[in-house]
Amino acid sequence: MRAARWLVLALLLGTLLLFFALDLGRFLTLAMLQQRQTELAALYALHPWELRLGYFALYVAVAALALPGAALLTLAGGAIFGFGWGLGLVSFASSLGATLSFWMARLLLRELVQTRFATSLAEIDAGVQRAGWLYLLSLRLIPVVPFFLINLTMGLTQLRASTFYLVSQLGMLVGTAVYVNAGIELGQLRSLSDVASPTLLGSLALLGLFPVLVHRASRHMEKLRVFAPWRSARPKTFDRNLVVIGAGAGGLVSAYIAAAARAKVTLVEANAMGGDCLNTGCVPSKALIRSAKLAQQMRHAATYGLHPVEPRFDFKLLMQRVQQVIADIAPHDSVARYTALGVDVVLGHAKITNPWTVEIALQGGGTQVLTTRSIVIAAGARPVLPALPGLEAVGALTSDTLWAHLATLESLPKRWVVLGGGPIGCELAQAFARLGAEVTQVEVAERLLLREDAEVSALTQAALQADGVRLLTSHQALRCELQGDGKFLVLRHLGQNQELRLPFDCLLCAVGREARLTGYGLEALGIPTAKTLLTDDCLQTLYPNIYAAGDVAGPYQLTHVAAHQAWVATVNALFGDFKRFRVSYKAIPQVTFVDPEVARVGLNEQEAKAQGLAYALTRYDLAELDRAIADGAARGFVKVLTVPGKDRILGVTIVGAQAGELLAEYVLAMQHGLGLNKILGTVHAYPTLAEANKAAAGQWRRAHPPETLLRWVQRFHDWRRG
Repeated sequence: MRAARWLVLALLLGTLLLFFALDLGRFLTLAMLQQRQTELAALYALHPWELRLGYFALYVAVAALALPGAALLTLAGGAIFGFGWGLGLVSFASSLGATLSFWMARLLLRELVQTRFATSLAEIDAGVQRAGWLYLLSLRLIPVVPFFLINLTMGLTQLRASTFYLVSQLGMLVGTAVYVNAGIELGQLRSLSDVASPTLLGSLALLGLFPVLVHRASRHMEKLRVFAPWRSARPKTFDRNLVVIGAGAGGLVSAYIAAAARAKVTLVEANAMGGDCLNTGCVPSKALIRSAKLAQQMRHAATYGLHPVEPRFDFKLLMQRVQQVIADIAPHDSVARYTALGVDVVLGHAKITNPWTVEIALQGGGTQVLTTRSIVIAAGARPVLPALPGLEAVGALTSDTLWAHLATLESLPKRWVVLGGGPIGCELAQAFARLGAEVTQVEVAERLLLREDAEVSALTQAALQADGVRLLTSHQALRCELQGDGKFLVLRHLGQNQELRLPFDCLLCAVGREARLTGYGLEALGIPTAKTLLTDDCLQTLYPNIYAAGDVAGPYQLTHVAAHQAWVATVNALFGDFKRFRVSYKAIPQVTFVDPEVARVGLNEQEAKAQGLAYALTRYDLAELDRAIADGAARGFVKVLTVPGKDRILGVTIVGAQAGELLAEYVLAMQHGLGLNKILGTVHAYPTLAEANKAAAGQWRRAHPPETLLRWVQRFHDWRRG
């Protein structure tokens, strides 16, 4: 493939060099064509097929190489061959030449562009997959857009060559006909502007809107087709503009936006307001982690010049604090607050009975039926329980059931087994160990935090082990057993036959979460699902008025992503008939709240390598940062991936104290296209942990100095010294 690329490049450059060196362009002028028109007509009468074939080959070459003169050749087609033959020859030759140009761009440039701009190109390719032929047809119908630029751009995408040819053949036909017809009156032309007047170009530009109108019409027809089975169920009037199912992060934001837009909105929640994040996820876990961190700091007070002390605590009081934190935050997500904002909050289980009707089984008994123009499904996710024999008998816990169980206990259970090496498992394993429990963490993969780089996993594993967590990676759970009053998890090391029995008081399953897809009427409506609801990039489901947001939509299971998606879904649900917004995952931050924290945005090294993406790596160790040293928090690093030779950020991983806070600067930079030079040029307060970001940018700058400029500067200084 590389040899073919070099051969094509050599032929291309050689042909272009020959064309300009011999000044062949002098033959492709209007004056020359008018002078030779009679000679060419006579030649055509004597050798019609030879001249047609020669003309065809010449046109293909000019179009393929983007040489000047294609418009003149088109006029010549009409002048020499007449309208019928001229239109046929030009139409096929121009389309074939454009396709060859498209193919050369793909062969010569796509791999290079893919290497440097994989993420951006993936987004473009996704758009091309959706409606690439429509975009191409619109561009072909507008002759003011340079055709060679269209050929080049489309060659960098994954558009099929056959599609490119057929659409080009159709799209260029109108403009070709105009020029060929003008060629018949060649003697009356004074310049090419006589052919393409501003009025004509404007008319053709308006014609370019035709595919867009066709696309909108096809969307409308698809909408009618989807709704056809439910036509008789469509109400003449609606009770609500929007019904939101689920009052977690996504649902709350959706209801808030709808109310702010003065829409009539109902928010339905089957359990507790605030969803998993407030009641069983982010909030209680972070409250527990903070207490556990303080306990660890007390044990290691000598690090700060103080006498270490073994922490003593009343577990009931500790859990009361966790519940108090939930209670203090709960008003932000409460029925009272959202009612005051103008949201109709209904506590009950919602089921969609047709695309415009939601039936709610009320918590207090009875049923409420609401008709609505649009629906946003934000039902969230639930923990996955692995299919282990005996799991139910031993009373395994999940993140949903853990907190209610702990609230009933007088003391923290002594022996814990945490099944799963993802963020939830790592956070809680470390917290329990710091509170004095004996914790064994089991992971079937060879390392924890499998989505992170290997060195991140290694640092996290070392931190957990230093806090007393026993790690068993590459171990598969087989079954749970009860023996008298004892509970056991039976494991097997991968590649070995010997079984290992782990005794425990509590088993926490943290092996993942799955979207809540059942019980909402999706099956009867025929809304397709996989691991999540299948939506387009506007978060629309099969039905144009039903949207999804949060864990139920994927691909991330993060509170802030749910809120981000909720904005897109809600605005589209309310105003999508006029303007639709696509959800963007350009700069999604992710934080695992172990100690030291692990925070990331964009690509890490293992993802870049998996995509075959070239990158430059800059690493700054926190052991060099003054504030980190003063705080006794020198573990960790900042790792930045950039485009080779440029300061554009592809991704950042930070491991260290307050890594989640430090990451925000990079999220902002990536979201708004700011490079490391902008971060380097920003004043950061001293001494702060945030200086690590500027230090990393400075490290990148030192590794990428402007050598040419510096050589001239050195000469300037030498000259000034005399």
